[in-house]
Amino acid sequence: MLGIAKHFCCYLQEGLVSYLEILILSVGLAMDAFAVSICKSSQMKADPKMKKITLAFLFGAFQCLMPIIGAAVGAQFSQNFDEWDHWIIFMTLGYLGINMIRTSLSDEEEDTSSVDWKEMLALSIATSIDALAVGVTIALLHVDIYFTSLTIGVITFLVCLVGIFSGYHMMKAFRERAEMAGGVILILIGVKILLQHLGYLPC
Repeated sequence: MLGIAKHFCCYLQEGLVSYLEILILSVGLAMDAFAVSICKSSQMKADPKMKKITLAFLFGAFQCLMPIIGAAVGAQFSQNFDEWDHWIIFMTLGYLGINMIRTSLSDEEEDTSSVDWKEMLALSIATSIDALAVGVTIALLHVDIYFTSLTIGVITFLVCLVGIFSGYHMMKAFRERAEMAGGVILILIGVKILLQHLGYLPC
């Protein structure tokens, strides 16, 4: 465990990503699943607690798995992308962030039908696509993917638990703000990394 920590600290000393930024990134990625959890909380009012916990676990599990898959893909190309990898990171996070903000501003009807297991799985996959794309950028940053993915998964699980169990009482306005906040966080991280690579911010 100590060896893993020392190994990861070497990457942090390069100034590209800090522990705090990994935590902030995790929160930003979790906001999409958090917003869905709030939406679905009204449908799951009568469901047993274990089903609600399972949905939160699925959200967290896929958010943990997808960056690892994305990083495996990104690692195949990282050797050739050193000159413009920061632009890829900036555009990827920027696109994901803008899409989250756009979604938060759209009007969607509340669905009151029951949530079945197929829908739970589909929602888990859908809300983790952003994490898949971020996994590609993580490979370009040479960050410990397992530590980062585990952090993303745990944070997502915890915030989704909050969303599912208390979301019915804070339904519409907070859902929109959560998605918007997540989008802004992703954009700011992308801008920060770009400015660091271009020399406008210290590493």
